[in-house]
Amino acid sequence: MNIDKETERSIQELQLLEQNIQNLLLQKQAFQIELSETTNAAEELKKSKDDAFRIVGQIMLKADRAELEKELEEKKKLLNLRISSIEKQEDLIAEKTEKLRQEITKKLK
Repeated sequence: MNIDKETERSIQELQLLEQNIQNLLLQKQAFQIELSETTNAAEELKKSKDDAFRIVGQIMLKADRAELEKELEEKKKLLNLRISSIEKQEDLIAEKTEKLRQEITKKLK
């Protein structure tokens, strides 16, 4: 089968878009894991009546419970925002990918 230059460029663009989607999925997964860990830490902090500690590098430092709870909640909000942003990018790229895939299929038929 002989493919014209425009179709070749479209195929390369499609491959690039698919790589972008994979990268976004990996980023989203990392943020979701971090969100899960942060949520668990916040829940454990609320359950516990003991002293609160913050891990800095490889040491644990005593921390103010209220301040730590506030930081965890802010971190959760930020992670949710990042995940939401990635999902919007995913949707846009997926839409563009599907449109391009359809165009390439039409050209190759």
